Formats: sequence, C-alpha cells, structure tokens
Amino acid sequence: MSAYRQALPQLGDQLFITDGGLETSLIFHEGIELPEFAAFVLLNDQEGRDALKKYYRSYARIAKQAGLGFILESPTWRSSPEWGQKIGYTTAELHDLNTAAIGLMESIREEFESADQPYVISGCIGPRGDGYRAENRMTETEARDYHGEQIGSFALSAADCVTAVTMNYVEEASGIALAARDRRIPAIISFTVETDGRLPSGETLDEAIALVDAASDGYPAYYMVNCAHPSHFESSLAAMERIDRVRGIRANASRCSHAELDEADELDDGNPEEFGLDYRRLLDRFPSINVVGGCCGTDQRHIEQISLRLVSQDAA
Repeated sequence: MSAYRQALPQLGDQLFITDGGLETSLIFHEGIELPEFAAFVLLNDQEGRDALKKYYRSYARIAKQAGLGFILESPTWRSSPEWGQKIGYTTAELHDLNTAAIGLMESIREEFESADQPYVISGCIGPRGDGYRAENRMTETEARDYHGEQIGSFALSAADCVTAVTMNYVEEASGIALAARDRRIPAIISFTVETDGRLPSGETLDEAIALVDAASDGYPAYYMVNCAHPSHFESSLAAMERIDRVRGIRANASRCSHAELDEADELDDGNPEEFGLDYRRLLDRFPSINVVGGCCGTDQRHIEQISLRLVSQDAA
C-alpha cells in the first residue's frame, strides 16, 4: 500500500523535481521504438525494464545529489484501455503492466529515498485522445468510466497518487478527478496549453481549474501545467486568481507550438541553461510552485540545470 497516500509530501514547502521527456528521450536519445508513443511496452522484457531503470535512476541521482525530493512518474501515459487495445493488449494485461510499472517505481524508491528526501510514486495517466487536440471529447461521466479502470489498478498498488498529464479539456480532467475520488487515491491534474496560454479547448487555466474544482468538490490535490514552453504560459499564470492551486510545471524544451511539434521530424531540445533560468524566474514569481520537471524534448541536462538554478539560489 502507498507510503504517502494520506499526506503527500509535495503539499508542503519542500522542493521536488521529476524526470524529463520520457518518450522523446527513449526514442531520440536511446533509439528505442515506442508504438503509439507507449513506454509501458518496455515492461514486457528484461531489456526494456533495464532501459526504464537506467532512465529513472539518472534523474533520481540528480535529486539525490541536489538534496531534493523526487516524484517517480510511472511510464504509463499510454496504458489506458483504448491505447492499450490499439497496440494489442487485453484489459487483464494492462492491469498487470500498470501494476508492474508501479513496482518498478518502488524499486527506484527503495534504492534512493532517505528520511529527508521523499520519493513519491505517481501513477501517470494520459488523455484518451490526442494530447494536442481537444477532439472526440468525452462527457465527464464517460471520462470517469473510461479512466476508472487504470486508476483502479493504481489504487490497488503502492502508488501514492495519480497524475493526469497533458489534459486538454475540462470534462476529461473532471472525470479523472471523480474516478480517483471513487477509488480514494489523491489526484493531480496537469493541463497543457497553446502558445496563447489557453487550453486547446479554449478555456484559460483559471477557468479550467475552477470548473474541475466545481465538478469534483475541489478533489485534486493540486494542478500543474505541462507540454508547453514557459513563454507560452507565464503570463497566464500571472493573470490567475487561483494561482495557489498550481504547484507544478513540466515544460517543453521547445518554443514551438503543438502544431509545429506534431510536424517536426527532429527533436528540438532548446537551450538547457536558458531552461533552468526560466524555472528560476517562474518559482521566484510564483512561490506556490514546488514540483518541477520536463516534458517533450527535455532530458537530464535540463533537469540538472533546473536543480542547479533552484538549489544554488536557495543556498545563497
């Protein structure tokens, strides 16, 4: 059972980092093929599990050396029913793989965690559809039913929470929050935004958070922003009335729009040093944020720069 489910450590003042762009790192840096961008398939054999362990350990070491907490986000962004079936997995196999993913996260935690550096395990949930487009939208009830299966697997495991990543419309996010509440596991909702700082469905971050909180009686432990460059959402954060509900950022390395990233043949990894400075500025400006990591195009270099900028500044 979860070590931290009753009181998530990241709800305090301690700074936590997480990993970078898992799928883009595996594909572009390691040369690993991922059908439908699905990293969970690597759990099927020892070679794949070793690749995942190597990846997570590299970030766990950064956290350890910097004296920071760490969020272990499981490699399960694509292991929901429809995506799993698309690449040939049954419901029972998906349950086993979701459980195995949390088991792998447990092994990393056992290796690196200490009393003053908690390593929190999160069951990662991705959108049913395209992360960049708010198409074929579900109702809140449909989303609650659809995502409930995967969340149920996490609730029976050692996962401390679930994190819905790259959410691009409100109804799906609300359904996930309600499904997590049904299963009594903490939920974190991470929205993605376009270059104008709005969700692909058109809402501002403030509006989206208000709507999900209203639908779920404020169930999400907190909210995040991911899969967008800091320049796309900094002004939106500044305009928010509910900025205290935002505790996490996992930004893209690239300044490109979602449409441009979709059409790109090569990885845009931006400038890691500039990326670290962007995060320093964001945390100075928005002190409620204490969970930081990367998304598409980011790797260990970007997270190292974040930790260097944040830890050195705090020490000063």
